[in-house]
Amino acid sequence: MAEGNGIVVDQGKWEWSEMWKKEDWWAIWIGFFLLVAAMFVYFPHSGEMKEIINKAEAKYGEAANRTSAIKTIAWHKLSDAKKKAEARKVSTGKWLSSFAAKPHKWTDNPMDAFFMSKEKAAAKADKAKAKYAKKKAVEDAAFAVALASEKLAEAAGFKDETLNASASAAIDKWRDAKLAASSAKKKTKVKAYNQIGKLIGLGVFFCLLFGIPMSIMGVPFKKFALGFVFVYAVVVLAWFFSYQSTMKHYGIGYAAWAIFLGMLISNTVGTPKWAMPAVQTEYYIKTGLVLLGAKILFEKIITIGTAGIFVAWVVTPTVWLITYWFGQKIINMPSKRLNAVICSDMSVCGVSAAIAAASACRAKKKELTLAVGLSLVFTAIMMIVMPAVIKGTFPVDKQMILGGAWMGGTIDASGAVAAAGAFLGEKALYVAATIKMIQNVLIGVIAFFVALYFTTKVETEETGAKVGLTEIWFRFPKFVLGFMAASIIFSLIYSGFNSELDGLGRAMIDKGTIKGGSDLFRGWFFSLSFVSIGLATNFRELKHHFKGGKPLILYVFGQSLNLVLTLVMAYIMFYVVFPDLTATI
Repeated sequence: MAEGNGIVVDQGKWEWSEMWKKEDWWAIWIGFFLLVAAMFVYFPHSGEMKEIINKAEAKYGEAANRTSAIKTIAWHKLSDAKKKAEARKVSTGKWLSSFAAKPHKWTDNPMDAFFMSKEKAAAKADKAKAKYAKKKAVEDAAFAVALASEKLAEAAGFKDETLNASASAAIDKWRDAKLAASSAKKKTKVKAYNQIGKLIGLGVFFCLLFGIPMSIMGVPFKKFALGFVFVYAVVVLAWFFSYQSTMKHYGIGYAAWAIFLGMLISNTVGTPKWAMPAVQTEYYIKTGLVLLGAKILFEKIITIGTAGIFVAWVVTPTVWLITYWFGQKIINMPSKRLNAVICSDMSVCGVSAAIAAASACRAKKKELTLAVGLSLVFTAIMMIVMPAVIKGTFPVDKQMILGGAWMGGTIDASGAVAAAGAFLGEKALYVAATIKMIQNVLIGVIAFFVALYFTTKVETEETGAKVGLTEIWFRFPKFVLGFMAASIIFSLIYSGFNSELDGLGRAMIDKGTIKGGSDLFRGWFFSLSFVSIGLATNFRELKHHFKGGKPLILYVFGQSLNLVLTLVMAYIMFYVVFPDLTATI
C-alpha cells in the first residue's frame, strides 16, 4: 500500500516478493489459514453427521416424499431433523464459538455484556421460560390448523388446488410460529459466562495473526502491537454498544458504532500517532472478504435458479452504469474515482464492493470513507423501513418471495439483509439472503471492470500516456483472487459432500467450516476495518467532497433506481417468467 498519498492501492510493477510483502496477498494467506484450520477441526466428524441425517431420512423420508404438490408437514420435519446435523456442535466447535464470541446482549447493566453469575443466568432463564411457553402455545395451535388443512388436501389426493393452497398457507403460518418459538426457546438456555479473559485471549491471537505479517511487510511488530491494543479496545467497545438491547432492536449495529467511535476519537482528541501502525483499513477487511468468499456456494445459488440470477446480475451492472453516467454527465461529480466507489458501494454490497472498487481505481482513502459512511446510514434506514413498507403495501401472497428478493437486491450489507428478511418471516429471510449471496459474486467482476476502465480510459485521458494492459493485473486487487478461489473451492467441496449424502454439505461446510470457523472471525475483521476507517477520518478533509451535496444526490439517485429496477425485475422473474420455481420455494 502506498505511503503518504492517501491512495488505497498504488500503481506498481509485479514482483514475486509481493506475495509476502503486500497486504492483498497476506489477506489471502491469513484467510486460507483460518479456513484450512477450520476444515481440520470439523471434517473428521463427517461420520457423525452422516448418522444424524440417515436417522432423519429413515424416520420422515417416506412420509415427506408422498407428494410433490406442496411442502408437507413431514417434509418440513425431515428438513428440520437434517438441520440438526451441524459439525460446529462438536465439543471443539463449541469451544471455538465461545472463544471467538463477542460481548453478550445487555439491557440496563453494562456488566452483563462481559460477565453473568450462575444465579442471574438461572433467573433470566426462568423468566424466558414463561415467554417461551406462550410462543410454544401459538406454535402448537398453528400446527393443529396446518395438520387439519393438510389432511383435507391429502384426502383429495393433493389434486384440489384450493385445498393445496390453503394447506400451504397454514403450514407457512406454522413455520413462522415455530421460528418465533425457537427464538424464544434459545433465551431459556442462558448460561453463566465470563467473557473478559476470552476477549483478551482473542485480542492476543488477532495481534499475532496480523502483526507477524505486518513485521514481514516492514512494520515493527512492537509498534503494530502497541497500536493494535488501542484499535482492538475500540472494536470491543463498538460491539459492546451494538449489543445493547435498544440498539440491537433498531438495527444500530457494530459497523455504525465502530465508525462513529473511531471518528469521535479522530475528530476530538485525535488518533494517537503510536496507534497508527495498527490502523489498517484494507488489510483487515480484505482478509474478511477472503473468508466471505467461502460462504458464496454455487450449489446454494442454483436453488433460487435463474430468477435470482437475473435479479442480481442484470439489475446490479445496469444500476452501476446508469448511476455512474448520472454522476459524470448530470451532476458533474468532482472525482471519477469517488463516483465509481459510490456506485459500487450502492449497487453491489456496500463496504466490501467499495473496498474492491477503491483498490481497482486508486481512489483516495477519504473518498472510500465518504462512500462507506453513506452506505452505513442508508443501510440502517432501509433495514427498518423496507420490511414495514412491504408489510403495509404488498399483497400477503407476495410479501415473502417478492419482498425478500427486493430487500436482498437493494440493502447493502449482508447482515442487514438477513435482519430485514427475518422481520418478514423464514421464507423471506431465505430468499433475501440467497439473492444477496448471488449479488456478492459480482464483487470480483466489478473490481475487474473498474480496473480495466480506469487503466485504459480514465488515466489515459488524465496523463495523455497509454497504459499497458498489464497494468490491469498490477491494479487488480489481488485479494479478490482469494475471494473467488475460496468460493470455487468450497462450492466444490460442498457439492462433493452432498453427492455423498444429501444434506452433508450443509452439515460440514455451511454449519461447520463457515458458521463455526470463518463467520466467527469475519465480523471481528470487519469491525477492525470500520474502526480504522473512523480513526483515519478527519471531517475537515472530507468537507470539500460534500460541496453541493453531490455525493448524497448520487447515492439517493442510484439507490432509488436500484429499488425500482430490482422490484420490477423480481416481480417479472418470480411471478411472470418462473412462477413454477416460486411455488417450490
